[in-house]
Amino acid sequence: MVQIDEPIEIRKIRDFFPPENANHLGGTSDGKRYRTVFGGTSLEQSYGMLRQFLSEEGYEDLPLPADAAELQLFRHPPGKKAMKLFEEYGYVHYPIKIYFHPHLSKEHTLILYIYHENSSDSLLYFHDRLS
Repeated sequence: MVQIDEPIEIRKIRDFFPPENANHLGGTSDGKRYRTVFGGTSLEQSYGMLRQFLSEEGYEDLPLPADAAELQLFRHPPGKKAMKLFEEYGYVHYPIKIYFHPHLSKEHTLILYIYHENSSDSLLYFHDRLS
């Protein structure tokens, strides 16, 4: 006799944020912020993987750059030179941040941060007003 298992519950990050010190889907969490990296052979491929990941994890409703070319416009602040010492540049829209990898050898690599929307002081943490 074949036993049919119960369907596996899919736990999306937006609904079940990973706890502190959790390794989840290739990323890590401190309970308030989840971090993962996407590295394809091109920026288009990396951004495509990132968008798919966000959609699968419950963030399909967030406004995002239309494509990798539009995302590139967020690489540096408008009118400023490419020099950066302590700031990271990228696309920021609560509850996510998409940063470009700081090393030129990994120019197609994107770093994604997702902030826990239901955590206390989440907005302050997102805007680096809390440590």
